[in-house]
Amino acid sequence: MSEATERAREMNVFDPGCTSREILEHATGRWGGLVLAALVDGPMRFAELRRAVAGIGDRMLAQTLQRLEADGLVSRTEISTIPPHVEYDLTDLGRPIAEQVCRLIDVIYRQLPGIVAHQRAR
Repeated sequence: MSEATERAREMNVFDPGCTSREILEHATGRWGGLVLAALVDGPMRFAELRRAVAGIGDRMLAQTLQRLEADGLVSRTEISTIPPHVEYDLTDLGRPIAEQVCRLIDVIYRQLPGIVAHQRAR
């Protein structure tokens, strides 16, 4: 058993009532993971995020950002300019998680030819 698996078991991540499950879902779910990955290079405005995460609707993006902000992974900063705007950025809690999501994306990309070949062979 890997060290990470051992730690996860100790944290009780496999218990349906464990808080970490909810955070795991927010950070690695379809939209949460993509939003975190998009923010890895720095703060973005709402419209920039929407363009970066192609296919996400305004409502889903807003809900995803609210969840990630409530978890402490993303910060929301109102900028007093004309016109005013809001920027989203990773927090100190969110940055290492976002970096791991990017690593997972990289592993998936590297394994993609084999995955596609397997899917086609079925």
